[in-house]
Amino acid sequence: MQPYDPASFRHLTFHDAVPAFLDGRDSPTDYLERCLATIEEKEPWVQAWQAMRVDAARAEAQASTLRYKAGRPLSPIDGMPIGIKDLIQTRDLPTGEGIQGNQVAPSGVDSASAQALRAAGAVLLGKLVTTELGGGEPSRTRNPFDPTRSPGGSSSGSAAAIGAGMLPAAIGTQVGGSIIRPAGYCANFAAKPTFGALNRGERLHSSQACLGVHAGSLRDMWSVMHEIARRVGGDPGHPGLFGPATPPTGTRPNRLIVMECSGWKVTDDRTQRAFDDIVEQLRSFGVSVQRRGDHPYIDAFEESLEEASEFTGVILGYESRWYNENLARGQAMLAASTLSSLEKARAFTLDDYRWALAQRRTAQECFARLAPLADALISPTSPGPAPALDARRPEAGAPIYVATGNPVFNLPTSLLLAPVVALPLMRVDGLPVGVQVIGQPHNDYRVADHAQWMTDNLLPASMA
Repeated sequence: MQPYDPASFRHLTFHDAVPAFLDGRDSPTDYLERCLATIEEKEPWVQAWQAMRVDAARAEAQASTLRYKAGRPLSPIDGMPIGIKDLIQTRDLPTGEGIQGNQVAPSGVDSASAQALRAAGAVLLGKLVTTELGGGEPSRTRNPFDPTRSPGGSSSGSAAAIGAGMLPAAIGTQVGGSIIRPAGYCANFAAKPTFGALNRGERLHSSQACLGVHAGSLRDMWSVMHEIARRVGGDPGHPGLFGPATPPTGTRPNRLIVMECSGWKVTDDRTQRAFDDIVEQLRSFGVSVQRRGDHPYIDAFEESLEEASEFTGVILGYESRWYNENLARGQAMLAASTLSSLEKARAFTLDDYRWALAQRRTAQECFARLAPLADALISPTSPGPAPALDARRPEAGAPIYVATGNPVFNLPTSLLLAPVVALPLMRVDGLPVGVQVIGQPHNDYRVADHAQWMTDNLLPASMA
């Protein structure tokens, strides 16, 4: 296992293999076999996979190979091996939701995203490990850059599989910070889109939950999102993902705002210095970067996020009570930390929930007022590198998910319902830490476009 070096690390990508598929120099069949070889090498210690359908995937890759030979691929992601987080239904694999010993049969039903990916010709290789019920109880998955560290959660397997080079893309979900934080820990490109932009299928019990994509490149990330959106749209009542099929090529932002929230004060010194390096590079390209103290609207926005952890916890706990009560019947299988979260949620009242919704709405209004001031916001994806797997101590500013990392920089973007793209632009103590680019709702393409420019023009910041 090589130490992480953002300057030399090479992600597994798919889009650049397509020309060779078309002229016969390569094929989806051979591409899949290379993925399987990497999985065979690394899975024993990364442990990203919950279940795999190798024979079926090989048959799908062969069908894709024939389509390329005929010059008729179904989409830009035809033949792409993809993993699905084990909170999302697929018709031919069980959905265990990260519960140890949860023996369930395949539902026979594809979630909206799985259905769309199959229609686009993608090769669904299997289910990727999630934390228990998508919560804070750590999974068995390990960080691909240091097996003593967490990959983050709850999209643990999705992030680790991309970081390990097992796949070019994987599907994750986020309610609080479950895509962007693991992406940062595992050196992924990743997107949490605008709330409702990608159809969640059956997972509709949270007013913040989003489907998103982990990938080895922004181009593949966008293509997967677009293919899902154009086939199954967004959540009911939402207009879906805006933006063309062509992935962004990169546009320099003119003005950015640093989102400090309550995360900056708990961010370690080395991560702060790495992030400040990114900010100075942006300024050297003529980008205006403002932060707390530079404008009253920014100060009001920051103030609106001071209790983000508290009111997010109320919203998520209250909204999931009915679902969790059903699961409580199988409490013998649930971890103590999960049962504790269920018990806490039972104490929330309707008045608590209404207070939390009002706080969230205030933050959203303050965020909207920033639109004329900046093209996007930026911040670290976490206050530091991935925590050790045995790190169970309380952590300031993180009342939830401590064992899989502090979500203090992620909770605000989830409650704002904003599009976010994670970029692997920092190394701290030899481990990845990401930078997130945050946009106004429905500006997903613009955010990805600025993210592509940053990827192409900024040097990774390293505090090794």
